[in-house]
Amino acid sequence: MGSTAPKGKVFLTGGSGFIASHILDQLLSSGYQVIVSVRSAAKGDGIISALPEELKANVSYEVVEDIAEENAFDEAIKGNSSIDYVIHTASPYHFNFENPVRDFIDPAVKGTTGILLSVKKYAPTSVKRVVLLSSTATIMNPPNHPEVYSEQIYGETTWEQALSGTGTYRASKIYAERAAFDFIEKEKPSFDLVSINPCLVFGPPPRHLPGLDALNTSNHRIRDIVLGNNRAEITPTGPMFLFVDVRDVAEAHIRAMELPEASGQRFMLVGGFFSNKRIADIIRELYPKLHDKLPLPELPDDFPENYYSYDVSKSKRMLGMEYKDLRTCVKDAVDAMIGES
Repeated sequence: MGSTAPKGKVFLTGGSGFIASHILDQLLSSGYQVIVSVRSAAKGDGIISALPEELKANVSYEVVEDIAEENAFDEAIKGNSSIDYVIHTASPYHFNFENPVRDFIDPAVKGTTGILLSVKKYAPTSVKRVVLLSSTATIMNPPNHPEVYSEQIYGETTWEQALSGTGTYRASKIYAERAAFDFIEKEKPSFDLVSINPCLVFGPPPRHLPGLDALNTSNHRIRDIVLGNNRAEITPTGPMFLFVDVRDVAEAHIRAMELPEASGQRFMLVGGFFSNKRIADIIRELYPKLHDKLPLPELPDDFPENYYSYDVSKSKRMLGMEYKDLRTCVKDAVDAMIGES
């Protein structure tokens, strides 16, 4: 039998990231050809070398060193002008920054508007849709929480909060998502836009990860419990007590990319509630050999009373999402981490 032609070409930004690695896996498994953007050739080579042999032929990479630079994506898109879709995940998520604007807000906002502008200039007729990895940070409104969160709610922030450090990540996501939809409204490109808004994302780390030191920020809490760093005291969970499995986030991106009716929509993704205590209890139950490293079972749970709820019926109805539970998510993450440790 001859080889099957790819379903289409997808340009995936931030290819070495946690969520992007799972999007890449699922795109390749679904038969797409993928071009990933990375900050260095070493990162691109690492991604491809970690893939199963049979999938490597359908992946290539483009180096985009600084997504906040003007015209950063121009050459990458110009060289791949026959792409059908763009999935934009490149945006900072960490707590090791010195300058909120330079290190966080500019890469998020300018990277988002930059990829949209490059697509409009150099792939104006081939690209059908851009899928933006956003966040529930663009939906949440702390401390004035409603009873139920859904995609109909828009988060708000001030410039002072954006520069505060604690509010910088949230502001970067709000400004980037707002800028993306404003671009579509004002520039009226031939492609449309969908926003994917996950909460805190856990799950198996990327296969190209060199070690647990390079683990994504949201998985640190699971890693720290496994390594015994929370033996005497569990790190406080808050302010976010909602989680979603990374594989569900990846699946939502691809379904939103393919589904015509998703045009212009936002999709909030939540798998359920969690606390660090609940994660520790799952690990204690499933991994007896880790007992000596785990927090004492009598330590209190900090999950708040009268916590807000959420409504993800839209993602279930339109995208057909079925969310993995916390036990499955933690087990698969720990299995991968134990293999890496």
